[in-house]
Amino acid sequence: MGNDNSRLVVALTFVAALGGLLFGYDTAVISGAVSAIDHYFIDPQHLAQTAASSLSGWTISSALVGCVLGSAVAGVIANRLGRKGGLILAALMFLLGSIGSAVPELGLGVIGRMGPAALTPFICYRILGGIGVGIASMISPLYIAEIAPSEIRGRLVSFNQLAIVIGILVVYFVNWFIQSLGSTQWYYATAWRLMFASEAVPALLFLGLLMFVPDTPRWFVMRGRTEEALQELRRVNGEQAAPGILADIERTLTVRSERLFAFGVPVLLIGIVLSVFQQLVGINAVLYYAPLMFKNLGASTNSAFLQTVVVGAANVVFTFVAIAAVDRLGRKPLLVIGSTVMAVAMFALGALFDARTMGLSALVAVMAYIGGFALSWGPVVWVLLSEMFPNSIKGKAMAIAVAAQWLANVFVSWSFKVIDGNAWLNTHFHHGFAYWIYGTMSVASALFVLRFVPETKGRTLESIQELWHHHRRDAAVSVPAAE
Repeated sequence: MGNDNSRLVVALTFVAALGGLLFGYDTAVISGAVSAIDHYFIDPQHLAQTAASSLSGWTISSALVGCVLGSAVAGVIANRLGRKGGLILAALMFLLGSIGSAVPELGLGVIGRMGPAALTPFICYRILGGIGVGIASMISPLYIAEIAPSEIRGRLVSFNQLAIVIGILVVYFVNWFIQSLGSTQWYYATAWRLMFASEAVPALLFLGLLMFVPDTPRWFVMRGRTEEALQELRRVNGEQAAPGILADIERTLTVRSERLFAFGVPVLLIGIVLSVFQQLVGINAVLYYAPLMFKNLGASTNSAFLQTVVVGAANVVFTFVAIAAVDRLGRKPLLVIGSTVMAVAMFALGALFDARTMGLSALVAVMAYIGGFALSWGPVVWVLLSEMFPNSIKGKAMAIAVAAQWLANVFVSWSFKVIDGNAWLNTHFHHGFAYWIYGTMSVASALFVLRFVPETKGRTLESIQELWHHHRRDAAVSVPAAE
C-alpha cells in the first residue's frame, strides 16, 4: 500500500474513530456528576436507602438504555442510510443529548430550580445521547474494518478503542478541571452542567468532518453502486488489488444474505457472549464510579477526581500496547492475558477494601485492572466483532451482539450502585463485594475464550466466512481456531 493510500486510510480511520471518542466521552462524563445528581435529583425525595440507591443507579446508567436501543437499530441504519449516514445521525444525537443533559429544565421551568421534577427530562436526554453512543459503537468499528486493508485491519480497528479511552481520559480531565474551579456549592449548582455541555465541542467536530468522507466499498456494493465501490477500493488498496477485492465482496454479499443463522448458531452466540463478558468483568463500574470508588477508599473530592485522571491515562497507555500487539500476537492470546491480569487485580482490590487498606496499593490494583482490560478486552472484542461475522449477516449479527453488550452494561452499572450502597454488604465486605464478583467473571471469560473463540488474525473478511462454513461442514461441538 502506497504512502498516499496509507494517508487516506489513516485519515478515514481518524474521522470514524471520533465516534469512538464521543462514545467514551458520553459514557464517562457521568462519573464526574454522580454526587451532584444525587444532591439535585435524588436526595430531596427522601427515599429509603435501597430505593434511593436504585433510583440513583438507574439515573446514572439510563444512557445505557439508549445505547441498547441505538445498537439494536444500528444494523438497519448502517444498511439503509449507509455507514456514513449512520455516523452523522449519531453525531446529531451526541450534540442534542449533551445540551439537554446540561439544562434538562430548558422549556419546562427555571434552570436550577426544578430539582427532582427535572429528573425525567434529564434521563430522556441521557437516553438520546446513549442512542448516539449505541449507533456509533457498532458503525465506527464497522466503517474502519470495511475500509482497512486486511494486513493492518486489526491495528486500525483498535484505533477506535484508543479513541474511546482517549475520550474517557479527556472527560476525566475536563471533569477534574471544572470541579476545581469553585466550591462544593459551585459543583452542585453549575459544574455538573458544564461537564455535560462540554461534549458539544467534539460532537460538532465529528459532525463537520463526516461531511468530507465517503461511504465504504462494501456498502456501495450492497446498494448496487459497483463503480463507486471500485473507485474507493482503488484509492485504499491500489489499482491492481481492487478488482479482486471487489469480486470477493460481491460473492460473499450474495450468499444467504437474508438469513441471520445461515452460518449456524455458534457464530452469533460467540459474538454475544464475548460482548457480555466484556461488561461482566466490571469495566464500566470502575470507569463510571471511579471518583466514588476512590472516595470510598478515603480520598478527598479533588484527590478522587485526580486519581481518576491517572486511571484514564493508564487506560490510554495500555491501549497503545494492544494496538502494537493485536496483529502480532493475535486476538486470543491478548484476551487470555488480559483476563488473567484483571482477575488478579480485582481479587486484590476486593481484599484491600475488606482489609480497609487505603493509599497507593489500591491505586496500583485499579491501574493494573485497567491495564489488563485496555490491552485486551477493550479493543480486541471490537476487533473480533468487526471481523468474525460473515459479510452477508454482519450488520444484523453485529447489532445483536452490541445490543447484548449494552444490556450487560446497564445491569453492571445499575447493580454496582445498589451493591455499593447496601449496608449489610458494606458491613461485611467494606465496599469490596462487587470486586470479588468481577474477579470471578474475569476467570470465566478466560476459560470461554480458550474453549470457543476462533483466531482471526491475518485473515481477510471474506476468508473468515469460510471458517464458519468449515464449522458447519464438520458439525463440530467446538469452534475451530484459525492456524
